[in-house]
Amino acid sequence: MIDVSTLEARVSALFLHPIKSCAGIAVPEALVVETGLEFDRAWMVVDEQGEMLTQRQCPRMALVQPALRTQDMVLRAPGMLALHLRLDTVEAPTRARVWDDIVKAFDMGALAAQWFSDCLGRPVRLVRFNPDQQRLSDARWTGAVQAENAFADGFPLLVTGSASLGDLNRRLAARGHAPVGMERFRPNIVLDGLQPWDEDHIDEIEIGNGGAGDGGTVRLKLVKPCTRCTVPNVDPATGAATNEPGDTLAGFRADPRMNGALTFGMNAVVLSGFDQTLRPGQTARATWAF
Repeated sequence: MIDVSTLEARVSALFLHPIKSCAGIAVPEALVVETGLEFDRAWMVVDEQGEMLTQRQCPRMALVQPALRTQDMVLRAPGMLALHLRLDTVEAPTRARVWDDIVKAFDMGALAAQWFSDCLGRPVRLVRFNPDQQRLSDARWTGAVQAENAFADGFPLLVTGSASLGDLNRRLAARGHAPVGMERFRPNIVLDGLQPWDEDHIDEIEIGNGGAGDGGTVRLKLVKPCTRCTVPNVDPATGAATNEPGDTLAGFRADPRMNGALTFGMNAVVLSGFDQTLRPGQTARATWAF
C-alpha cells in the first residue's frame, strides 16, 4: 500500500547568508546549529543607532558578495577592494536592534565600518551576533519548541521548493517578464521532488544522511508561511529594485493564513539533528500537515 501521508523529496541546494540582507552563498554542505545553519545571518549591518539595515533601505546591499574560507570571510562589492574578516575575531561588545529585539552583539571594528559606509554611501557599522544571547522565535508558531535565532528575521531556517519557483516563473513569462532565481527569496534549504506549493502544507521533514561519515538525520518542522516584502524585487545582479516578482505574486499568493500577505516558502525550526551536516543530494521525507 502506498503511504499517502508522506512524500519523498531531495535537497537540491543549500544557501548561507552570512551577513543579513547581503548576497547569499550556495554551499556544498552546512552544519546544523542551534540558530539554524552555522554562519547564517551571523553578521548584520546597522546604522549609527544600532538599528538593522536591509535591502529595504539599501538595495545595494545585494551586491555585497561574501565568501567563507577556513579562517576568514572575504567581502567583495563593485568598486571596492576586498575586505577580509577573521572568523575568530570580534571587537567591542555592543547592542543591536533586529526588528523588535535588542540583542547583545560585537562590533566588527573601524575598518569594517568604513568599508560598508563607503560601499553603501552612508555611515554604518557591521556587528556580529553574540552567541551568549538567546533570541527565540515566536512561540505562537513554534509551540513548545524553543527555536533560537541569530539575525534571521524570526526563524532559524527557510525552506522553499524548486517547483514553486518554476510555477512563478511560468506566470512571469505569461506576463512578459524575465524569470527570477531562487536567490531572490533567500532560502536556506531548497527541495526538489515536490509539486508547486506543496511546502505550504508540510508538517515535518526528515533529511537523511547523505553517505558515509554522516551521523544521522535532521528533523525540521515547518511552522509559518514566509511573508514577503519588497526584497525579492531587488535584482541581485544590479541592486536595482523593480515591481517584479512582487506584482505577479500578488495575483495568486495572498495567503489567508497571514491575513492576505504574500507568501513564498516556509519558516522552519529544528526538532533534532544539531551538529549534523546537510548536503545537496540528501533525501528528504516529508509528512503532510493534516
